[in-house]
Amino acid sequence: MNKRVLLFLAQGFEEYEASVFTDIIGWSRIYGKEPIDLITTGLRPEIKCTWNFTVRPELEFERVKVKDYDALAMAGGFEKAGFYEDAYDERLLNLIREFDKEGKIIAAVCVSALPLGKSGVLKGRKATTYDLLDGVRRKQLADFGAIVKDENIVIDDNIITSIGPSTAVDVAFILLEMLTDKENVDVVKKYMRFP
Repeated sequence: MNKRVLLFLAQGFEEYEASVFTDIIGWSRIYGKEPIDLITTGLRPEIKCTWNFTVRPELEFERVKVKDYDALAMAGGFEKAGFYEDAYDERLLNLIREFDKEGKIIAAVCVSALPLGKSGVLKGRKATTYDLLDGVRRKQLADFGAIVKDENIVIDDNIITSIGPSTAVDVAFILLEMLTDKENVDVVKKYMRFP
């Protein structure tokens, strides 16, 4: 059976940050040496993104079984677009805890590190998140017990966190490499025309 990534989509998520996972995993499925499936889920039947794009997740959240997946991926989003309504929902926080307990990869772009922090899985672990706006998001992450690093991308064992949208592509490639290997990433980058 193919390896599988669960992409959680919160209300108000940033489209670009989610699309890098669908695109890079998709290219790997077609041109990579190891096919990987990506399945989207969310807490709502329709999700309005930060920039008003609306999507329908493939799988109802209640039907998600952690054992069926090798990794969890999450995009950040904007508070004004309702991101934290879903990102801080106890159902998602429990899912994060289950993925971490099983040692499965969790890839979080930008402020999607905050639900990881709120879930408790970052206590005493290195992480990063969005640093602008007077560092309010980094302070929140530290308040959750994370050791906040001033780095673009931080990997602590099975958890990847990043500073913002500009890092999303790199996070998706790191996730792909952790699921497969560097050779597979190089093949996908070649076909996607990355230098």
